[in-house]
Amino acid sequence: MDEPHTAGIMDGAALARRLLPAVARRAAGFRARTGRSPCLAAVLVGGDPSSVTYVTMKERRCASVGIDSRVVRMRADVSTSEVVDVLGVLSSDRGVDGILLQHPVPRGIDERSAFEAIVPDKDVDGVTTASFASMAFGLPGFSSCTPSGIMCLLDEYGVDPSGRHAAVVGRSPILGKPIGMLLLARDATVTFCHSRTRHLASTVGSADIVVAAAGRPALVRGDWLKPGAVVIDAGYTNGSVGDVAFDEALPVASLITPVPGGVGPMTIAMLVEQTMTAAERSEVRHGSGGAP
Repeated sequence: MDEPHTAGIMDGAALARRLLPAVARRAAGFRARTGRSPCLAAVLVGGDPSSVTYVTMKERRCASVGIDSRVVRMRADVSTSEVVDVLGVLSSDRGVDGILLQHPVPRGIDERSAFEAIVPDKDVDGVTTASFASMAFGLPGFSSCTPSGIMCLLDEYGVDPSGRHAAVVGRSPILGKPIGMLLLARDATVTFCHSRTRHLASTVGSADIVVAAAGRPALVRGDWLKPGAVVIDAGYTNGSVGDVAFDEALPVASLITPVPGGVGPMTIAMLVEQTMTAAERSEVRHGSGGAP
């Protein structure tokens, strides 16, 4: 009797661990040349437990590779202009190489206006319109971290998007839209799906690569999937539940990312790597690692 099929697990945590030593070596070289460490500044508005956890994880990852981290904590009831002002100050600070506005921000704050206060040279989370445009046109800049991490995972597991149909479920400006652009740049045929997509299940079912990024727990069911599809679950809700019904998808997919341990660790790895790149570019511009 044949053994039941089980998808291969795309281990983002393991890949992130393999990528970070190279960043640590670059950080050590930067310190030797400039006399300072690269620096990532994170702005945390309010005390949402998940956001606090994410920022703490990013601090720890930075420390592990020799990147300084600075966290600016703001009350949940601050105004958009106050957040914009803080991001403007960090943008002008030559001792800061990368800036992260932890999102989502509390209601009442115009998140897009806040994002746009980050200068593109320090937009290591890839959230500004300038970064999106650079990514879409293949120009120098920073890509959104989660999409970049997804592309690294696909490469690590030998998944070539060229000529394949990719369905992206979700259209957020920092996840769904940019991963679609990155897949398109690699010659995939991309379908964007969203809350108003008709016949969502059949559209997903025709895809060779499925990226679930809608923020709706267990939205994508196993019986939607084309046998052998590569499934990337970029969703996360409390209780470590992704956007894909994992147990249902496991017998159908060829490869799948778990939640947690799939896309999440790669997002942080890309943030750290892009901060290192921002520091090196600052060193070239200013000749002293960006220090005053």
